[in-house]
Amino acid sequence: MSYDPPPHQPSYLSHPWQQPRSRPAHPHPSRPPRPPLGHHSDLRVLRSAYRWQRRTATFTALGYFTLFLVLSAFAPTVMTSTVADGVPAGLLLALLQLPVTWLAIALYERTARRRVDPLADRIRREAELDARRGAAR
Repeated sequence: MSYDPPPHQPSYLSHPWQQPRSRPAHPHPSRPPRPPLGHHSDLRVLRSAYRWQRRTATFTALGYFTLFLVLSAFAPTVMTSTVADGVPAGLLLALLQLPVTWLAIALYERTARRRVDPLADRIRREAELDARRGAAR
């Protein structure tokens, strides 16, 4: 007596003692079968790209702000020294916080356009194809 899991369960084996399931023949012999979208490696790639994107932007903005706070707390002589025409370095560093924040936003947008959006678009197209194929069956 063998146990056949219901069709809504994943196509991979979750326990080593399970018997491998036979897959039905692919309806389009010209195209090789591909795993369903939920187990697709592109989702892992998308998650890691999005994670890298968030970390880059966050560490840019928070890193500069943390540097400003550390200098304010532990190096007051650096912060009170004058840079040009009586402008203290602390004020200059505080005013630079806004351009650094803009830089973090620009990095976020750039990585989104270059890495995350193309992956998300491709996964979205594949999901639409999977939905059409599932509806056609």
